Amino acid sequence: MSKILELNADREEQLCEVAKALSIPTRIQILKLLYYNSYNIGEIAEQLHIPASTAALHIRTLESAGLINTEQQPGSRGSMKLCSRKNDFVSIRLVGTPTNVSQVFTVSMPVGAYTDCEILPTCGLADENAVIGYEDRPADFFLPARMRAQLLWSSGGYVEYKFPYSLGAGATPKQLLLTFEACSEVANYRENWKSDLTIWINGKECGTWRSPGDFGARRGRLTPAWWESGATQYGLLVTVAVSGEGCLINNQPASGLRLGDLGLGGSCSVTVRIGNKKDAEYVGGFNLFGEKFGDFEQDIKLSFVY
Repeated sequence: MSKILELNADREEQLCEVAKALSIPTRIQILKLLYYNSYNIGEIAEQLHIPASTAALHIRTLESAGLINTEQQPGSRGSMKLCSRKNDFVSIRLVGTPTNVSQVFTVSMPVGAYTDCEILPTCGLADENAVIGYEDRPADFFLPARMRAQLLWSSGGYVEYKFPYSLGAGATPKQLLLTFEACSEVANYRENWKSDLTIWINGKECGTWRSPGDFGARRGRLTPAWWESGATQYGLLVTVAVSGEGCLINNQPASGLRLGDLGLGGSCSVTVRIGNKKDAEYVGGFNLFGEKFGDFEQDIKLSFVY
């Protein structure tokens, strides 16, 4: 897979450092040597017919610019520096980003791509063609086929997901938005079956949304034809918004949790958990819908406004 070094004019020092590294033909020749093989400094000097000290200076410049990797390895006389190519392409963005217009980065997560779960019968998984495994068997939630799931249901417990956090070092998040389609869970369906679904992000409790029921009185807009009537059909769209001022769920105040409390940037991932607290007033289970089930053509989405 190609590795790309992305540059832009807003990061002037980095852009100048890379441009400087690429400004001498000898350094270009070194990069060409590293197309397919790794070499130590002595080998590079020998192939380019230059002194080893000169090769070492060029290597230091290329490494500082982020164009090559170097690694110390044992040699016949102490250690030697082994050089390898770090990037395949350099992309330079010369169009600026307006500072008064917010940007949005979104990750869409399949409902079956959870990294941890606690599942209670009634429970099950289904894709757009059939039930996955067997109903009411929690062990089947660990089948590899779960990744295809478009609907999952459980009478309690939780599911947990890990989303990538890949905003650049210069990007400061202003708001986190989590959206998913959900409803309660009961055998068959019951329109007035309440369930208190709590949402946690990075282990911090955002708040609780009360689902009014397990909806099956009409078919879901996207629910596949093979799925029987008389069972759960669709959910409601839930939106969790965390900013510097607090947390809202469906535009209603949910908690005092602020964006700064989530520790974003301290890890390469963001953990999202959805489920019932054991001591909730209504432990009514949950259904989570993917883009091919229910009413809304989407998986679980996590967005960062920055």
